[in-house]
Amino acid sequence: MAASRIESEKKTVGRMISIYCKGHKHGGTLCGECRELMEYAHKRLDSCKFGEDKAFCSKCAVHCYQPGMRERIKKVMKYAGPRMLLYHPVMAIKHFLEK
Repeated sequence: MAASRIESEKKTVGRMISIYCKGHKHGGTLCGECRELMEYAHKRLDSCKFGEDKAFCSKCAVHCYQPGMRERIKKVMKYAGPRMLLYHPVMAIKHFLEK
């Protein structure tokens, strides 16, 4: 069975945060700040009012992230996005095609 759109988004954002954390030498595992951001992102995805019909957060008319968290996730995506092709090429291409 294919993963739901929400689960797929969680997996993608989790991998991006991991790449960011490792790239900024926050440690071998997710640091507290990055773990907090991932938990926040997952919570936002779980409570998305659009459910399985959701668009990418960057394209959404409803911005449910608090401004500080939104800036943090943008930083992560700007850093990790291009690196996804190196670390998770299939996921990156799939994500790009869904956009």
